[in-house]
Amino acid sequence: MEKPILEVRQLVKDFPGQRALDGISLSVPKGSFFSLLGPSGCGKTTTLRLVAGFEEPTSGDVLLNGEVVNHRKPYERRVSTVFQNYALFPHLTARANIEFGLRRQGITAFDARVEDVLKLVGLAAKEARKPAQLSGGERQRVALARSLVLAPDVLLLDEPLAALDPKLRKQMRVELKAIQRRAGITFLLVTHDQEEALSMSDQLAVMNEGRVEQVGTPEEVYFQPRTRFVAGFLGAVNWIGGVGVRPEATRIARIPENHGARSTPAMVTDSVFLGDCFQVLVRLDSGEEAVAQVHRSFATFMPGESVHICWSPADEILVP
Repeated sequence: MEKPILEVRQLVKDFPGQRALDGISLSVPKGSFFSLLGPSGCGKTTTLRLVAGFEEPTSGDVLLNGEVVNHRKPYERRVSTVFQNYALFPHLTARANIEFGLRRQGITAFDARVEDVLKLVGLAAKEARKPAQLSGGERQRVALARSLVLAPDVLLLDEPLAALDPKLRKQMRVELKAIQRRAGITFLLVTHDQEEALSMSDQLAVMNEGRVEQVGTPEEVYFQPRTRFVAGFLGAVNWIGGVGVRPEATRIARIPENHGARSTPAMVTDSVFLGDCFQVLVRLDSGEEAVAQVHRSFATFMPGESVHICWSPADEILVP
C-alpha cells in the first residue's frame, strides 16, 4: 500500500488563552483532492498553516512523504499555497505572476513549463493581461497556475473560491476539480462551504472545535454521519423522535403511505417556492418541526392543513 503524501499526527496548537487544535490526525493519499470542512474557528485554517510551515505545532508532527517537517521553513517544504485573496502582483502580467516563483527559485529554463500550465488553466490567450484586466475567475486561475507551475507535492487552497459570486463559484468548482485531475497533484482544500467540499473532494475531514469529527468520502459523511454535528453541518436534517431524515428524503402526503414507509401526523406551517421545488414546513404532533422538499408539479400544501410526513427506513440517519 502506497504511503500517504501528507500526514498529521496528534497535532496540537495552542495560542494564548485558546487551544486551536486538540490532537488531530489525518492521512492524505497521493494525488487526491482532500478537504478540511468546518465552521469558522474549528481549526481548519490553523491546520493548513501548520502544513504550510507558517506556524509550528505545540506538539504532534506534520509529515510530508514520510518525513517530519515541523521545523522546516515554508520554502523548504514542497508545498505551495493559493490564498483567498489570490495575492497577485497588480503591475505584472498573468504570465509574469506565474513565473514569479520560478524566478525566485533561480530557475531560468521555464518557458515550456509555463506554457503547459497556462494551457492547463485555460489562460494561454490572456497571458499578457494584468490582474485588473482579468475577471475574478481568471485571477483565481492565475493564482492557481502560479502554484501549480512549482510542481509541489501538495497544493494548499485556503477558501480559494470565497471571493467569487455564487454562479462563478459553482463554475470554478468544476474547473478546479478538472485541473486537479489533469495535473495529478495532491490538493488540500480548506472551506466552510458544504457544497464545495462535497462536489470536489475524494475525501474530506469534518472539523469542529479543534477536533476531527469524521473522515470519509463525500457520500459516507453525508449519508452515514457519525455525529449530530456532522449530520447537521453537511445539510439540513429533520430530527423525528431521535431519528434523522434529510428533507430530500422526506415526503408529505394527505394520508399515510403504506408499503413499509414510516409516517407521522403533522400540520403545515408554511410553504416556500424555490424554483425547482417547494419547501414545505410542518410541525409534528410532538411539537418538533420538519421540512419536506416537494416537486413543483405535486399538489400544493397550504398552512394549517393536516398532513403526514413519510420516509423510508433506509433513509434514516442514526447517530448517538
